[in-house]
Amino acid sequence: MTRLRALFACSLLSLSSPLVLASGGGSSSSSMPSVTAPKYDAAEEFRKGVEAMKQENFKDAERAFDHVLSVNPKHPKTNFLAGLARSAQNNFKGARKYYEKAIKLDDNMISAHQELAIADAKLGDTDKAKAILDDLKQRAVTCADTCQQAADLKAAIPAIEEALAPAPAATPTTQIIVSSDLLAASSDKGDRAYFDAVQLINEKRYEEAIVQLNISSQTFGPHPDILTYLGFANRKLGRLDIAEYYYRQALAASPGHLGATEYYGELMVQRGDLLGAQRMLTKLENSCGFGCAQADELRRWIIAAKPKTS
Repeated sequence: MTRLRALFACSLLSLSSPLVLASGGGSSSSSMPSVTAPKYDAAEEFRKGVEAMKQENFKDAERAFDHVLSVNPKHPKTNFLAGLARSAQNNFKGARKYYEKAIKLDDNMISAHQELAIADAKLGDTDKAKAILDDLKQRAVTCADTCQQAADLKAAIPAIEEALAPAPAATPTTQIIVSSDLLAASSDKGDRAYFDAVQLINEKRYEEAIVQLNISSQTFGPHPDILTYLGFANRKLGRLDIAEYYYRQALAASPGHLGATEYYGELMVQRGDLLGAQRMLTKLENSCGFGCAQADELRRWIIAAKPKTS
C-alpha cells in the first residue's frame, strides 16, 4: 500500500430510556445522514469526492471537493482531501494552499502538516519542510505516545524524512487505491457517531456531543443536519458566535432547512434581534404551508421575548 493510499484510507476511517430526537434535522425522522442528504448539496458532493478518490479519478474528486468548499470553505477535512486529490495528480503547488487552510482550521490535523511538508519538499522548499518536520518532532516529544495524535505523529515524521531524502534514480508513480467496501464502513461509523451525538444532546452533554458530531462530519462532510446540531450544542454552551457560524453554514448547504432556520431565529431572540427572528419565522411559515413544530416553537420564543404591555 502506498503512502497516499494508506493516508486516504485512514482519513475516511478517522471520521461515536427511548431516545427523544431534537429537531436538528428539521423533521421528526430519525434517519441517519447517509440516507438524508439533499439531492444536491455539500454532503452529496463530499460523497462524490470520496467515491471518485476510491476509483482513482482524482480530477473528479478535485472537482467534487471544490464544490463542497464553495458551500463551506471552512471544513478542515474537505480542504485536506482537496489537497490530497491534487497531490495525487502531482499538482503539489495547487495542493499546498489546501493543506495550509486545513491546518489553519484544525492545527491538530497531523496528516495535513505531513502532506504540506511533503508538498514543500517536492517543490524544492526544503527549509519549510524541515521546519514542519522539526515542529512535529517536538510535538511527538511532548506527546510521549499519550496524546490523541500519537499514531499520526509516528507516521508523519518518517514520511517527511523520506520526502526530504535524495531522490532515487527512478521513483515509482504514486497511486491511491481504496477497497470498495471502505465507504460503506465509513458511513456506518459516521451514522453511529451522529446517533450518539443526538443522544448526548438530549442528555444535555453538549461538549461530548460536539466531539461525536465532528467525527460524523469527517465521514459526511458539511451535512446540514450535522452543522445544525453543532450550532445547537454550541449555543447551549453560550458560544453564540460559533453557533451562528454553523447555522449560516447549514442554511448555505440547505436554504430550506427547518431546524437551522428555527434555531437561528432562537439565537436572534437571545440577542434581542426580534426583527431578525421574525424574518426566520416568516421563512418557516412560507416553507411549512400548513404549519410545523419549528414555526410553532420559534413563534413561542418571539412572543415570550416581546415587552409586556399593561
